Amino acid sequence: QVQLVESGGGSLQAGGSLRLSCTSARFIFGSCMGWFRQAPGNGREGVAGVKLGYDRTYYAESLKGRFTIFHDRTKLYLQMKSLNPEDTAMYYCVANNMGCDRDNWLLPGNYRDWGQGTQVTVSS
Repeated sequence: QVQLVESGGGSLQAGGSLRLSCTSARFIFGSCMGWFRQAPGNGREGVAGVKLGYDRTYYAESLKGRFTIFHDRTKLYLQMKSLNPEDTAMYYCVANNMGCDRDNWLLPGNYRDWGQGTQVTVSS
């Protein structure tokens, strides 16, 4: 199992930007990493995913244009802009060693490894 550690969450006003980071001890070519979020009372929602090495990225339709997923050799990032109170949630970094495609990247069961989460709170 791969340990994932998120950072970068915080509280901010609507309209602001934030960058989340996820440190992973292992980046596996062909595997899938991504971000999920969960607001109180809601289930886990896929935010963005990336197939490592192929740089294929996937986004929740409602978040396209505001959120960007990218990575370097040791970290996965989620750049978020134009945040609004509906983006308030715990954000989780996820990873698997199997890969993903545009149909399954947003299924929580596709990921074996989950971080502890980092809270993002957006006020109006």
